[in-house]
Amino acid sequence: MLELPSFHSRKSPVSRRTFLRIGGGLLGLNQVLFQGSQKSSGTVARSPRAESVIFVFLFGGPSQLETFDMKPDAPEKIRGPFRPIASRTSGLRICEHLPLLANISDKYSVLKTMTHTYNDHSGAGHYLQTGRRWHVPIGGGFNPTQHDWPSMGSVMDCMAQKGRFQDSRPLPNYFVIPNSLGRLQEAGQYRRPGEHGGWLGKTYNPITTSIDKKNPEDNPYWRSCSDDELTFQIDGLLKSNEIPGNRVIMRETLLGQFDSIRKSLDKAPFSNFPTLHQRAINLLTSDLTRDALDFAKEPEKTRDTYGRHLFGQSCLMARRLVEAGTRFVTVHYDCCDGYSWDSHRNSKDVKANLLPTFDQGMAALLEDLDQRGLLKKTLVVAVGEMGRTPKANMDWGRDHWSFLFPALIAGAGVNRGGVFGQTDRDASFPMTLATTPEDLAATIYDCVGMDPNMTMIDPLFREVRMIDNGRVVRELWS
Repeated sequence: MLELPSFHSRKSPVSRRTFLRIGGGLLGLNQVLFQGSQKSSGTVARSPRAESVIFVFLFGGPSQLETFDMKPDAPEKIRGPFRPIASRTSGLRICEHLPLLANISDKYSVLKTMTHTYNDHSGAGHYLQTGRRWHVPIGGGFNPTQHDWPSMGSVMDCMAQKGRFQDSRPLPNYFVIPNSLGRLQEAGQYRRPGEHGGWLGKTYNPITTSIDKKNPEDNPYWRSCSDDELTFQIDGLLKSNEIPGNRVIMRETLLGQFDSIRKSLDKAPFSNFPTLHQRAINLLTSDLTRDALDFAKEPEKTRDTYGRHLFGQSCLMARRLVEAGTRFVTVHYDCCDGYSWDSHRNSKDVKANLLPTFDQGMAALLEDLDQRGLLKKTLVVAVGEMGRTPKANMDWGRDHWSFLFPALIAGAGVNRGGVFGQTDRDASFPMTLATTPEDLAATIYDCVGMDPNMTMIDPLFREVRMIDNGRVVRELWS
């Protein structure tokens, strides 16, 4: 049973760190317990194209040459071992191991010309999820810091909590599923930046679920997972079998004890505590939250269509969350074996595991959203943080290459069956419509009705633009 330590002794006042640790464990809010004084001039348009965003993040860097920018006429050392197949989109060459996506290419567009110069996983991961370059230099670290820029989901959550959207919703605004990025790699020491609230404040961190793996060598993204594994437990909450029957009362009692803890805090005025308390209670006891995270009622056929692997079931969960009202859902396809999409060694896993599971889960998500009428009001983006080198090694492994990589973009009125941007003969660099992470973030913000030029007050009380020189890629809707 979860117990709170005693804080009655004047000789041992509770520290701020202890309070945050307790709050993270109790509430599953990633230690979100306070925010600094924030101001914002961000605006929300009257007629946004999208109500929600699903951001599918293929961490590690899928190869452009093995997905949506195949070069069958290039020299053998460039074009790779896979062959293109026909799609429903004129001029789009899709890898033979993505047949389901090829068959529904009339539901999405491919932006071929994503590019940036931060050729490192952590920094690039931060860049793609925030639209801002990471403050840590390449090789200077890989973990999140309090100085990171806030993720797009965190900014949307902030705007929603400040009433900048026309509607209020009972569900949390921002989810990350199935795990915090890096949680399943080795012992979890490689947590990655980009998905968090950063300097905006921990209050705007995502609600994150957690799914464990069986052993250090296991990769649940690739294999069939049992329902016992797919709990999508909110990270930090007690598991259902650990909660006594009268769990709502117990939670309320535990949260009530924070009033006395608050009085012992040293030098920390938690001015937003009542709001946070109510938000936590709403999260813990909400029927909507519980129902959205429980897909036991989903038809078996639907779950099979998505694939019983972790990636497929996470895509299904994303659909359930946006259907219930969540504004921003990030689905991580992580490198829990340390390589996966980061295919330095060879292309065997790319062929046998990565492409088939991505193909199944992504195609099912797009079709399901479309059939339910959700695609027209949900922006879907699938992208890695970089691409791979045009020249492969002897086993068809490719190294880091941030200078060119594709993005799949669908929904919210995005042209169906579009191909945007031209690349050179080796899939090395953009020839037209070079699109930076700033541009992608500006496009996402604009799509949900937020001003891409919005500013906020940072911890040093400076007014800063959330996106610097980002261009909305309006060609996607032309």
